[in-house]
Amino acid sequence: MARYIAFDFGNRRIGIAITDSGAMIAAPECTCSPQEWPRVVDALVRAEPCAGLVVGKPGLISGDTTHSSQDIDAFAEALRKRYPDTPVHFVDEDYSSREASAAMVMGGMRKSKRREKGNLDKVAAAIILQRFLDSKP
Repeated sequence: MARYIAFDFGNRRIGIAITDSGAMIAAPECTCSPQEWPRVVDALVRAEPCAGLVVGKPGLISGDTTHSSQDIDAFAEALRKRYPDTPVHFVDEDYSSREASAAMVMGGMRKSKRREKGNLDKVAAAIILQRFLDSKP
């Protein structure tokens, strides 16, 4: 089987999550800067077969656009160009950061750890990826 890789795109950091090889469970992986993502994602794609890439995008359900919509579209297009044989999917990311924050609290993560840059982003990416997995038939 192959796994999926998901992204919570931001202009300062990109949260990345992956599934297990059976594409059943999403888990936070890492964060990187927008300049580092090609190197980081290349390593993940080389490590195991990749069934698809999942990008969180706000407002998909409501049809609204946000200040980040254009940057997210450009990031998704860059992924399509770099990995032309790998499908790129969008998932509505509305409230994923809020859910990630609540999940970290409920999971018992210390406040100092929750404040570390990137922890929220990679957990939000895992939530986006789990939404994708839950929507698959």
